[in-house]
Amino acid sequence: MKPIDIPIVAIGPGSQDATEDETLNYPILPKEMDTYVPPLLPEGDELARAPRALAALYELLQCVEHARTDTAKRFIDVSDFDAAQRELLDQILGEGEVSIRVQDTHEWLIQESVFAGIWRVRQPATGTDLVEVGSIPDAVLEHGLSGAAPRLDFVAGAAPAGTINSPSLLVELAAKQAEWRVGMEPHVINFTLLPHSPEDLDYLNAVLGQGRTLILSRGYGNCRITATGISHIWWVQYYNSVDNLILNTLEVVDVPAVALAAREDLEDTAVRLREVLEATQ
Repeated sequence: MKPIDIPIVAIGPGSQDATEDETLNYPILPKEMDTYVPPLLPEGDELARAPRALAALYELLQCVEHARTDTAKRFIDVSDFDAAQRELLDQILGEGEVSIRVQDTHEWLIQESVFAGIWRVRQPATGTDLVEVGSIPDAVLEHGLSGAAPRLDFVAGAAPAGTINSPSLLVELAAKQAEWRVGMEPHVINFTLLPHSPEDLDYLNAVLGQGRTLILSRGYGNCRITATGISHIWWVQYYNSVDNLILNTLEVVDVPAVALAAREDLEDTAVRLREVLEATQ
């Protein structure tokens, strides 16, 4: 019988060189998740010195409990509160997961409280100071999204050397952005799973431009959400605890869900805020 000239290669357990490094390298994932911690309540004499702040908190509770009705009041103006009233309000509301900067004629600085769906909305240049209830403050929707181009227009065939997928992605983005309407599911492009080059990202950034809104969510690691210069197109980027990018996406949506307070969040906030106010009595 003629010998078979096919090399036999051992496979399976025990067949590999034991001297090789068998350790798999995984990206470092976030190890901590922000959770609700009840605020440190002020002493009774401090509460007595800030009756307007305490009244505002009770009014906020009513806003939260009726947040799902179209006629519900959404904000309380605390611009004329004195230092003592603001200090007590800040102490009880605290700082939550989401921070937002909106570039407008005058910059808006927005901070979610420890009660999801309750936001401090400030415009330092004008002295505006609001406490607002909702999934996202109106300043983001009215000012942060204004000025963006209504459609994604670009010159086909103008991609620079070194690009791989960005030209076809722009065609996809333009189609999805043109057909997107409020209430539709977001369209997501995940670059972590898609072959791309640095030139692709540079080209996409150049074509999409930069919008007015930057959002940072710290619920699980860090998530940076950046409005592009095109209406309803956002960069959504997740970083681990050592600031390495672990998930990089583009979303076609009004505002990415990771920045929003959900209905369940508002329901939890109503319970927690009531508990806090009952503890102050």
